[in-house]
Amino acid sequence: MTDVIRVGSRGSRLALVQAEWVRERVARRHPGLRVEIEVLTTRGDKLLDAPLAKLGDKGLFTKELEVALLDGRIDLAVHSAKDMPTAVPDGLAIVAVTEREDARDVFVADPALLERHGADGFSLDDVPRGAKVGSSSLRRRAQLLALRPDLDLVDIRGNVETRLRKVVEQGLAGTVLAAAGLARLGRPETAAFVFGPGEMLPAVGQGALAIEARADHPRVRELAAALDHRPTALAVAAERALLARLEGGCQVPIAAHAVWEAGGGQGPAALTLAAWVGSLDGGRSVRGERTGPADDPERLGVLLAEELLAGGAGEILAAIRTP
Repeated sequence: MTDVIRVGSRGSRLALVQAEWVRERVARRHPGLRVEIEVLTTRGDKLLDAPLAKLGDKGLFTKELEVALLDGRIDLAVHSAKDMPTAVPDGLAIVAVTEREDARDVFVADPALLERHGADGFSLDDVPRGAKVGSSSLRRRAQLLALRPDLDLVDIRGNVETRLRKVVEQGLAGTVLAAAGLARLGRPETAAFVFGPGEMLPAVGQGALAIEARADHPRVRELAAALDHRPTALAVAAERALLARLEGGCQVPIAAHAVWEAGGGQGPAALTLAAWVGSLDGGRSVRGERTGPADDPERLGVLLAEELLAGGAGEILAAIRTP
């Protein structure tokens, strides 16, 4: 085995924090191994002026790292699991899924709005009618509009720090971000409130890291496998199977979250998967939930997807995809 392992990462502060988390844990388990981070720029990092939904979602934040894996420039790639397309390129494999951080979305309010509100708990009801709220995610926008159809949603792109800055610069009432990202950056207090699962379901894989490697590199796979958290990996597998069956991505408002539950007594572990599909304006949606054996997450995801399609999700998705 080579005495150097190169970990590929995007260049944002959050991506580097995530890559360093992986690098440090691999290095700690193997003191004689040199583990380095290689920074690459993805198409999604370069094209910041266009809305995400108009750029397509085939490897927008992953393709360049996967090319580097295939040609041997890096040995591991660290992705936010929510950024990964459901199809992994031939020759590559997801070799570990890390333990999930808080998967929920949070609302980050304009500091001046929070100051005017006072010390009482802040909620979405405290956002003024017709206020501008920033988000580039169709999933978040659709669920926000389902809760508050009066809001004026504007597209903002960029890393977490950029989006926080744009809230103030563009005079927005706030934006919606992932709780996990703020926690990893050491800024959980930035959240004005957390959305409950009945208000906003997260993106598939949100809160977890997916570690990708070449399928024919067993030693590297073994190094990464030590970081795998089986309950999270099973939950994310169910979510990704649902997304694949619905043929969804960042161009479609689809949300899903699975929870692993230990079996009681001699009973097997189970997964409970909740999912939501909605129209772009938030006016129409289908939601479902299903529980199944944890050892067959893909079947659970497909079965719930079929239920959603039978309940009207197919018509919603067809309308969104029609030019």
